[in-house]
Amino acid sequence: MRADGGGPRGGVPGGRGGLGPGGPYELNDVTPVYVISVAAQLSGLHPQTLRQYDRLGLVSPDRAAGRGRRYSARDIVQLREVQRLSQEEGINLAGIKRILELENHVEALRMRVAELEAQVAEAGTVQAQREAAVHASYRRDLVRVQPQGTALVVWRPKRGRGD
Repeated sequence: MRADGGGPRGGVPGGRGGLGPGGPYELNDVTPVYVISVAAQLSGLHPQTLRQYDRLGLVSPDRAAGRGRRYSARDIVQLREVQRLSQEEGINLAGIKRILELENHVEALRMRVAELEAQVAEAGTVQAQREAAVHASYRRDLVRVQPQGTALVVWRPKRGRGD
């Protein structure tokens, strides 16, 4: 599994690929555009360190047709975070890998919760539409009877004079 939670590798349908929903020229934070030398400069790391992180599965860039690594803006941010955790927090690479896996898992769960909330909202809308259709089908000559109170009235006839 990739450290960023992504799917199949570059160029494969369903992967990050670089061809966003807006067409073949849309760039976003997951579009793999940086070669390893540029990614190393942007992240402040040595290219050999980037290769090591790739081998360990900490940051897994997409691959170009010639198998060269292509890093996205999100990969650069993740490289910086790995470096920060390592140098400032003193966490070893195995610990960093576990942290990244857990963060990816949390993000996947957040996305799943959002999907389920959308499904619940849609089901509520469908239910309201069905209920409205049932109410619209009522015959207009029928009148809904409202339940009356439960008070008890005792009636006693008046007695006549002779009684």
